[in-house]
Amino acid sequence: MMNDIKVVFFDLFYTLVTPKYNDLRNENDVLGITKTQWESYAEDNELYLKRATGKEKSPQKIIESIVDKIRITVNECEKKEILKLREERFKKSLIDVDFTILDVLLDIKKSGKKICLLSNADIIDVMHWDKSPLNNLFDDTIFSYEVGYLKPQTEIYEIALKKMNVNPKKCIFIGDGGSDELKGAKELGIKTILTGYLLKRDQKQHNIIKKFADYYIEDFKEIKNILFQ
Repeated sequence: MMNDIKVVFFDLFYTLVTPKYNDLRNENDVLGITKTQWESYAEDNELYLKRATGKEKSPQKIIESIVDKIRITVNECEKKEILKLREERFKKSLIDVDFTILDVLLDIKKSGKKICLLSNADIIDVMHWDKSPLNNLFDDTIFSYEVGYLKPQTEIYEIALKKMNVNPKKCIFIGDGGSDELKGAKELGIKTILTGYLLKRDQKQHNIIKKFADYYIEDFKEIKNILFQ
């Protein structure tokens, strides 16, 4: 019974917000490369693991490590611009939150259930979290760079469960399914909802992720139908 659910865990990126590139100038434009090329370096596994587990918390050094990987000569002014553009892009995503998402979160809170954020993120990603309308809605937040673990590592879910003082069977995790997050939750006995509201994956990828979902939604409001049934 979903009425037994005490805590609802939410992923952040592509579940509640989307860090979109803007129409004018972005990080890749400073370097004269495509967005796809920039993403391939910015999301390099080794670099991402280091910053998203908090081993690198200096925003400047995070940008330097990405630029070094690309092997393009970049001066200090350009590095500062790249950092500023990235910071502003993620800030915008945290501030411009879809009203439907905010309404659903408010209704969950009003029902008496607690909500907790569980996000793989580095320091730049959530530098402006305090300015987000989401900030005051959540009972607690767990960012990977602060705790040293990433989804789907068991430890990050255990930290979340301990913080919220809840049994896995009394909570549910909602996310877009990236980073095997639903699989990690399921392995601890947490129920899962896969959301395609902000991000729809290709069919093959979707089918793989869906194996670990108890429910699948495309309309964010469907979460209420599931939780309040």
